[in-house]
Amino acid sequence: MSSLKIAIVGAGPAGCTLARLLILKGISVVVFEGEESPNFRSQGGTLDLHTDTGLAALREAGLYDEFLKYARFDGEAIVISDKKLLRYVNAGGTEAKNSRGRPEIDRVKLRLLLLESLPVEVVRWNHRLQKVDADLSLHFDHGIEKGFDLVVGADGAWSKVRPLVTQVQPFYSGIGGMNLSISNAKERYPDLYDLVNRGSVFTFSDGKSITAQYLGDGSLSIGAWGVREEGWMKTCGHDVHDPKSIKEYMAKEHRDWAPEILKFTQVADEDNMTARLLHMLPVGHRWENRPGVTLIGDSAHLMTPFAGEGLNLAMKDAMLLARSISEAEKEGGKKFLTEKVNSFEEDMFKRATFFQEITRANMEDMYFTEGSPRTVIERYLSRIASTQVNSFLMLFLRPMIYIYFFCFKLFH
Repeated sequence: MSSLKIAIVGAGPAGCTLARLLILKGISVVVFEGEESPNFRSQGGTLDLHTDTGLAALREAGLYDEFLKYARFDGEAIVISDKKLLRYVNAGGTEAKNSRGRPEIDRVKLRLLLLESLPVEVVRWNHRLQKVDADLSLHFDHGIEKGFDLVVGADGAWSKVRPLVTQVQPFYSGIGGMNLSISNAKERYPDLYDLVNRGSVFTFSDGKSITAQYLGDGSLSIGAWGVREEGWMKTCGHDVHDPKSIKEYMAKEHRDWAPEILKFTQVADEDNMTARLLHMLPVGHRWENRPGVTLIGDSAHLMTPFAGEGLNLAMKDAMLLARSISEAEKEGGKKFLTEKVNSFEEDMFKRATFFQEITRANMEDMYFTEGSPRTVIERYLSRIASTQVNSFLMLFLRPMIYIYFFCFKLFH
């Protein structure tokens, strides 16, 4: 029986992945989650899992075959265009046998897959954390839990565990906008369904974007993002809680965009509209190791979604932390735990900084650079490619990308 007792705060994908891996290694673990149940709130959106991170974690957790039941390899279809729908990237979907290594899965399906892999008693619902004391006592609405050898904060952007290791908090990225949805797209708006092609469409121009992604339930998840002041919801001149006002605002903001792109915002379901600000932690965020506590996922390295790496990085965090905890257990338990967690954190800081820099650069290219995407497409795609191929291959691939778009721009 395990001599270590681990507490995980947060039953999102990172926390559940860690719990699953620890259970497979015979280590005692409990997950505390503030929500009342798995269905307490919408877990909308789609995620692309990557070979060396998210998919590697699922394989190690023994869940890859289960993942294949929900995976959408045709979701690898992607369009990257400007506001007039000039397509700089236009790639079709794939199948498992010829995947580009980024199959999609609905966030709700991934979370369900992970939760169902855990014994029922592992996740304690309706445990909303208020604070953590210096002695690692966890204060919840209903009482106090203590006696853990390690507390892992997997509780997201506004982590209540983070203050034990750092006082740094997320800051506004400068990008805000709307999350929208179009249900039953194939039947109601077949033109938009065909445009998305069961994958993703990302359009950028003038410091703004409209994105559309297909979900397994047949709906389209729409994002309308742009460079905005932090108080934009109060100063934009429109009621961001009123559907008609939102659509008027979107039409005004994108009045010179291609009609088929603007349509994503104008036919969106009026019962599912959310105004948001995108926050991030500083690039290179780190802390001095504190025995008995650590962070993974957004709690440790929150970033904007403009590289698609946040969830993948979080799942790799879980995989590597589980290995470190298991090594400590095998070598003698608690007295080796601090050393192993410290080594894990140092590795995580390096991995996270790499992807934070890419995410920030993608955001700056597409939202803060004049003339994008035309003026930045080569370096944008080169940067993304650098996350998928080694540096030697990039010596050949980068020039090819630049040559291709030099020719492309001659005729477009």
